[in-house]
Amino acid sequence: MLEHVPLRRVLASLASAAVLTTTLSACSFEDARGGAQSLDLLKVSTIGLTSDGSLVTGMKKGFFAEEGIEIRTSLVKNPPAGLAAAQSGQVDVAYSPSISILTALGRHMPIGVVAGADGFGPEQQAAADPESFDDTALFAAPDSGIESLTDLAGKTISVPARKAQLEVTVVDALREAGVDPESINWVVLDFTSATAALKQSQVDAAALVNPFTSKAKAEGANFLVAPSFNFFGPSAVGMWTVGTETYRDKPETIDGFKRAIERSNAYANDHPEEATQAGIDYTKSGLSLDEVTIPYWPEAISRQDLSRVNEKLVGLDILTEPVDLSSVLKGGGRQ
Repeated sequence: MLEHVPLRRVLASLASAAVLTTTLSACSFEDARGGAQSLDLLKVSTIGLTSDGSLVTGMKKGFFAEEGIEIRTSLVKNPPAGLAAAQSGQVDVAYSPSISILTALGRHMPIGVVAGADGFGPEQQAAADPESFDDTALFAAPDSGIESLTDLAGKTISVPARKAQLEVTVVDALREAGVDPESINWVVLDFTSATAALKQSQVDAAALVNPFTSKAKAEGANFLVAPSFNFFGPSAVGMWTVGTETYRDKPETIDGFKRAIERSNAYANDHPEEATQAGIDYTKSGLSLDEVTIPYWPEAISRQDLSRVNEKLVGLDILTEPVDLSSVLKGGGRQ
């Protein structure tokens, strides 16, 4: 059975490593394509997912350079941090799932959406096994005795951020299984720390994303559910965001980013193994292609990708009222 370790000891044992990683990431800008003096620089933050392979592949192929853009990437540990960096202008473009975007917009954060970063394609609608393509999953600690969602009542579950994508989709799955989410002890750990805590049975379960799902599975964690597809359906889920002030100051450059990333996404969908390997290399996960979920990269984005989630968040009491989406898309997205 699972040995319950006091939460303060869990956080203390992991905090120093997490802080160090965040500090290093904040100054580790990379240019996967190489420097070019005549290009406009865009600083882009990611959270270190396999789906970043589309961005990296597009950089290597020169898609951004053809738009007159040099991309330099940095790593942040969770989507709210990336959104805050985009809003403040610390970065020009930031990755974030749609749920974090909508909750930020609900707090009147001045941000917009440029393009899709990852999600689910229409051909996956008929798939019988979401685990085969959903790159998120909830895992229970090895030897915990937790075999299903119904075993999680009163347990401790880690998520990378509160009221963000993984917590919201897990809450939705728990409710469908008859488990009261209010009984859960939610703790916030970045993916690296959460995977370590899960292996050491310091949390009962952890909500993870690829490539950390593959690591957890390899270390003997028990798969419980792949929650995202059931919540989102075929749509863009992860998105590239921009601060409204940045878009006002650099509209042509951000429009060029949109064209280049959508071209990169189309190339990635046509060459999924190449793009996925680029994501594996970029994240330094050490995994092989057969150990990770091949992402789907949206080639266009529309307001509908946000409006479905907008309505669900109101129904789950995450939002008190729907967010106004009338001007959220930047760079010519389909309204």
